[in-house]
Amino acid sequence: MKRLAGKTAIITGGARGMGEATARLFVEHGAQVVIGDVLEAEGSALADELGKNATFVRLDVSSEADWSNAVAAAEKLGTLNVLVNNAAIMRMTAITDTTVADFMQIVQVNQLGTFLGIRSVIAPMKAAGGGSIINISSIDGLHAQAGVSAYSSTKWAVRGLTKTAAIELGQYGIRVNSVHPGGIYTEMGGSAFMTEEQLNESVYKDFPIPRVGRPEEVAYVTLFLATDEATYSTGGEFIADGGWFTGMRRPGMPCS
Repeated sequence: MKRLAGKTAIITGGARGMGEATARLFVEHGAQVVIGDVLEAEGSALADELGKNATFVRLDVSSEADWSNAVAAAEKLGTLNVLVNNAAIMRMTAITDTTVADFMQIVQVNQLGTFLGIRSVIAPMKAAGGGSIINISSIDGLHAQAGVSAYSSTKWAVRGLTKTAAIELGQYGIRVNSVHPGGIYTEMGGSAFMTEEQLNESVYKDFPIPRVGRPEEVAYVTLFLATDEATYSTGGEFIADGGWFTGMRRPGMPCS
């Protein structure tokens, strides 16, 4: 079943990781997809691989001009129905070691980029009679951990922005939800320096689901929110974290 037949989507940060997995799944389910990213070689190669239903555009999400180009590219393909604000960066440093420039770079991509994306698609989605905006936040937008002051700040901000947009745009049939991945096996999530087995043993062994997540497991949550199956869901927080936010099994404590 083609769950996104007739829909056109923009996916930011679509060249690799969770964005790539989402682009592949959306095309599989019948969507026309604009893959937006600053990684031009990777994004173009992915679009070529996915075929006629995928187009790559260079998209720096902090650039208003780039957003105008991305929306124009989507409207050439069809009616713009879906936006996935997935692009994000993270730097792991203590607060005392985080410079203003470092902090603001993360804000520009994770927070401002999400805001510009939402603002850019309001007019075409109104004209279409509705749509779905899916903002990829993080488990670090629900709680916090040391070393990610800038990243966590922006991911909490995405939650608030999601809810404000949901309130403002619901009257036009535009739904806005956030997705909160936990540890996912991408470059940001550790694939650049650890195998899945190493990560599972060193980080995830006491999680309710004792393994790192996979990009496609987040993509399926995003797929649901993009479909007409989710037409009464807005302002919601959808978690895909292996139970991280629920709590941990502790060594020495009784456990079934």
